[in-house]
Amino acid sequence: MDISYPPEAEEFRAEVKGFLAAHLPADWAGIGALDEEPAWEFARKWRTILAEHGYLSIAWPERYGGRGLTKLHQVVLMEELALAGVPFGLPHDTFGVKMLANTLLRWGTEEQKAHFLPRILNGDDVWCQGYSEPGAGSDLASLTTRADRDGDEWVINGQKVWTSGAHQANWIFVLARTDSDAPKHRGISFLLVPLDQPGVEVRPFRMMSGQEHFNEVFFTGARTRADLVVGAVNDGWTVAQSLLGVERGEEAATNPILFKAEVLRLIDLAREYGKDTDPLIRQRIAWCWSKVEIMRFLGYRILTGWLKGAEPGPESSIAKLYWSEYHLKVTELAMDIMGMHAQVPTGRPPLRTYRTDDPGAANSSGSWSATYLIARSGTIYAGTSQVQRNILAEKVLGLPREPRPAQP
Repeated sequence: MDISYPPEAEEFRAEVKGFLAAHLPADWAGIGALDEEPAWEFARKWRTILAEHGYLSIAWPERYGGRGLTKLHQVVLMEELALAGVPFGLPHDTFGVKMLANTLLRWGTEEQKAHFLPRILNGDDVWCQGYSEPGAGSDLASLTTRADRDGDEWVINGQKVWTSGAHQANWIFVLARTDSDAPKHRGISFLLVPLDQPGVEVRPFRMMSGQEHFNEVFFTGARTRADLVVGAVNDGWTVAQSLLGVERGEEAATNPILFKAEVLRLIDLAREYGKDTDPLIRQRIAWCWSKVEIMRFLGYRILTGWLKGAEPGPESSIAKLYWSEYHLKVTELAMDIMGMHAQVPTGRPPLRTYRTDDPGAANSSGSWSATYLIARSGTIYAGTSQVQRNILAEKVLGLPREPRPAQP
């Protein structure tokens, strides 16, 4: 198996390395080495630098502000940013640059692309995702949020939950039911909705880690223009599944790098606490190392299809299930290494809301304890482990679906 990259990818890698060398301090140790407020200040400035040099949109067509490069170039960029310990934009860019922009490029009208893509790049529009509901998370097609046509507008009523970053966003892409008589996977539309309007209420949740990131969003007669439907009316399920595929592509490249950096920190943690000679701790660290290497090759398998033009399909659930279950074990090991020290967190909390702390982070009990708590949610968000197993059983292995109760 040849996992080397072609010459054009390595040429671009050299360009990115040169860019990083020119714009990062000589003593740069990763954004994780900064205290919380300086880290966020750096991240905001860094996003501006990436946008000015075309790195936030390298795979977009040039007419929309991109560089017209390939998905392979995108993967190389993400690899080098992760290795250098710098972020790809700000947290909300996961929803704007990564998810929505790529969805608009495939499904949006020319008017939607011309209006929203520049505003995503310059940060005027900050996006969040309105999918899950109190009664429609694992079974998303059961959503009940409604959008009814009223002249040149849609009127939206309902509730979304676990809406990441909604308290900091001014736009949300929403799945809403626009035809109640259609089967549940039909009659759903993908709407673009402004949050700053009467009829929208955002309530943040405080997580176990102490952070506020998830929200519930209530729509009571909220409105959006009739032309702000992405894809066809009543075909939002197709658009939504396409967006979920986009979400997983670059992660296949960056996840193994970030998780490997975390294991290296774990080894240092064991040394600091004098546990590096404990045979059971050593065995568990070796297990973690082997799992990260397996994760790397799982990522290559996903990327192989993705770079050939095939969107990640149901088999990408393997990677989500794998890393989320793995992260429970590695963070539990960190807590066991620290022992009672883990019960009294000191030092700054992790900068990342999800997965590992950023490269360069100190081995503080505050960082590891909060990462341990965050890891609990990894088997729930973006599809629970149970849902991932069902997807793999039914759509990859071809096993029969579980019997479902008859619908009234």
